[in-house]
Amino acid sequence: MFSKKAVFTFLQAQVAAFLGGITDYGLMILLTEVFQLHFAFSILISGTVGAVINFSINRIWVFKNQSGYSSHINSQLFKFALVVLGSISLKSFGTLIFQKVFQIDYRIGRLITDSFVSYGFNYPLIKYWVFRANKKQNVVESN
Repeated sequence: MFSKKAVFTFLQAQVAAFLGGITDYGLMILLTEVFQLHFAFSILISGTVGAVINFSINRIWVFKNQSGYSSHINSQLFKFALVVLGSISLKSFGTLIFQKVFQIDYRIGRLITDSFVSYGFNYPLIKYWVFRANKKQNVVESN
C-alpha cells in the first residue's frame, strides 16, 4: 500500500520532529519550572526554537529529494512559519484545555496534545504543502 520511499520519508520526518520536539519540550519545562514563565508563553518560545531545528532538518535531510534543495527557501519558510503558528496555537490551547478542564498536569497534557498535532496537522502540511515537489522542478532535475 505504501512505497518504501514513502515509509522512509515518514520515518525521516519523525526523526526531525523528534529532535525539534525534544528541544521544544525540554526548553518548555526549563522556561516554566526554572524561569517561572506561564506554560503558554514557554510553549511559544520553545516551539519557535524547536521549529527552527525541525525546518532545518526537514529541508536539508528529509525532503531535499522531493522538493529539491534548490527550491525557493523564502516560500518554504513562509509556509513553514504558518504551520508553526498553527501548531503552537493548537499545542498551547490543547495543553491549556487538558490542564484547566481535565486537571491534567501541563507536561502530560502537552505530550497528549503534541501527538495529535504532530501526526494530524504538522506532518501532512509539511509534506504536502511546505516541501511539496514542484512538477516542473522534478522534470528539470531528472534531466
